[in-house]
Amino acid sequence: MANENQWSRVNRNQNMYDNHPATEPPRTPRPGNSDGPKKPRKPKKKRRWFLIIFLWLLVLGVIGALAGTAVFITYANDAPNITESNLASEPSSAIYDSQGQSIWKLSTVERDYANSNEIPKALKQAVVATEDRRFYKHNGVDPIRIAGAALANVRGSSLGMQGGSTLTQQLVKLSVFSTSTADQTIKRKAQEAWLAMRVEKNFSKDEILTFYMNKVYMGHGVSGMKTASEYFYGKPLTELSLDQIALLAGMPQSPTNYDPYLKDNSRAKERRDTVLNAMVKYGAVTQKQANEAINKPVSDGLQDLTSKAELANNNRKVADAYVQSTLKEAEALGYDTTKAGLKIYTNMDSKLQQSMYDNANGNTVAFPSEDAQIGATMTDPNTGRVVAQVGGRNMPILQGTNHATLTGRSGGSSVKPLLDYGPAIEYLNWPTNRTVEDKQYKYPGTSTTVYNWDRKDMGNITMRSALTQSRNIPAARTLEEVGGANAEKFVNGLGVPTKETPGGSAAIGIDVSTEEEAGAFGAIANGGTYYKPTYISKIVTADGTTHNYNVTGKRAMKTSTAFMLTDMMKGVIKPNATAADAAIAGLHQAGKSGLVGYGDEENMPNQAIKDAWFTGYTKSYALSVWTGYDWPNKDYIPWNYQDLPAQFYQRVMSYAMQNKPNTDWAAPDTVTPRVKGNIVEYEVKGEKWSNGGLPAVNSLPQSGETPAEAGISGSAAVGATTGNN
Repeated sequence: MANENQWSRVNRNQNMYDNHPATEPPRTPRPGNSDGPKKPRKPKKKRRWFLIIFLWLLVLGVIGALAGTAVFITYANDAPNITESNLASEPSSAIYDSQGQSIWKLSTVERDYANSNEIPKALKQAVVATEDRRFYKHNGVDPIRIAGAALANVRGSSLGMQGGSTLTQQLVKLSVFSTSTADQTIKRKAQEAWLAMRVEKNFSKDEILTFYMNKVYMGHGVSGMKTASEYFYGKPLTELSLDQIALLAGMPQSPTNYDPYLKDNSRAKERRDTVLNAMVKYGAVTQKQANEAINKPVSDGLQDLTSKAELANNNRKVADAYVQSTLKEAEALGYDTTKAGLKIYTNMDSKLQQSMYDNANGNTVAFPSEDAQIGATMTDPNTGRVVAQVGGRNMPILQGTNHATLTGRSGGSSVKPLLDYGPAIEYLNWPTNRTVEDKQYKYPGTSTTVYNWDRKDMGNITMRSALTQSRNIPAARTLEEVGGANAEKFVNGLGVPTKETPGGSAAIGIDVSTEEEAGAFGAIANGGTYYKPTYISKIVTADGTTHNYNVTGKRAMKTSTAFMLTDMMKGVIKPNATAADAAIAGLHQAGKSGLVGYGDEENMPNQAIKDAWFTGYTKSYALSVWTGYDWPNKDYIPWNYQDLPAQFYQRVMSYAMQNKPNTDWAAPDTVTPRVKGNIVEYEVKGEKWSNGGLPAVNSLPQSGETPAEAGISGSAAVGATTGNN
């Protein structure tokens, strides 16, 4: 019985081990064995534990892989979109003149895009050999490189996580991610890897390498290797020597440390030589070629950045005011000028712009002091395009005050053709010899007496004489007859806004800018069509789309009005007339000067001038000039400098008209000439007009007109109000 139980247990044990074939069952004694029963062997427990651990590790590994995949997919789904525009670094937004020459970079970082054929093969090889030797073998993520970087991290190498990134991953990081070390998280690295694989799928290796070489920062506010080549060496990439190529290829890793302009440029040389040796290993150059390049000083061929920066800054000063106005117009058109990739083409004539700047800042025109300021705008009257603009002189900073567009200063008598006599011809059909009274006069409804510059009255004179001699009393009387509403309508149609309906002292001065006057007088010059002054001809956006901009002119006055105003204003520029300093021998031109004095309460010397103006035009150009001080309560223009604007105009217009036709204005068929006292006067054909019950008079001979628009001080001009002339 005992033997049966024993065998039962043995059988059960045998069955148990049959279910675990990996473990051998213990041997048991057989019946009748003379040696007696043997003791059973113990199972190999150590092997069982290894198996269990392996199985658990396998399970955990699978779970970990699934979890990692899930996390990677989650991160990838949250990855930002990446487009070709993200990868292809758009060139810095820039402003160009009318000939397509760059005059201003808008971005804080300069970048000019290089196409693949502009990048020499040696430079591509240098970048790949140094940054990613397996670039042409991986699909955006390189497991071998990652493993090497991880091993380097364990060993304490400086390779780190960055060293595990391929060129494609670096491009992705530069395109859509922050480059901050704090942002190098697992999530970011996962997204970087995912996007790198997408980039590799959609773009060729050469395209990716080109993107990268245009994207990297090279120091000195310069991005992209093409821009760096021009900035550092003054030549295109294709003309670089091997040592220069190696220097540029090695700089992106640390532009500050590898800056060849540093006093101690040993790091730059070490990095350059590292690149050259990497090129040897890569098979791009021979050891002999590398050694020859290594023996060259790292400063070989570098430009003098001091003179380069000074030249660039001087060039920017020349165009400064024009650029300010251009940016303002671009923003009004709906463009964000802080973004890269905008190409803004302007109407600026760089030669005229340089002439304006030189005459304002040189010694061709004598200014009373270094602080005396100027603002000037020059337009093409037939299109409204602003061809040049200067916003000041001796300006200490860029993008400072643009005096050419300031509207807080009175235009003095320069506005009389726009506010008084133009509306009188347009709405009342006054002929050029219409009689106006130059007699004692008070502003309507006030006790304020209006005075002329000489505190004299000339009695009854013609409108022509009143305009050319800039008499204040006839201007105020004319505005009263025209009516403030008509005057406002007329001047507003010429692009000059009014704060209120003109009346009283506004007859001899409202606030205006040189930009506005150039546009308004341009309308007179072209026969009556107003074009808003414009700076931009076209804008090319980052996607290559071209947007053209042309201003449509609006009829602002009759051709008869424009012609008659021009004919009268010709007399302003004749010898011994009010703006004789603007005269250019033989040139057909017209214009109007203006002076603004001080009121008695401002306690300035007699004949002190607050603002001096001259706006003149030919059939090709209109030029408006203002001179004065930023702080007129402290400084003033002396009387003997009253002709500054006319002198400036004369220098600039003489230069501008050298290659332009000298064409006179032809009388339209809507006017009729009348000879009065040896002077040809004009009236609107077929229209009735009233002489106001005044006797007809002849214009004074223009050769005998008074020599200057008067120096005025307070009540000497317009009673208790600010003087204007």
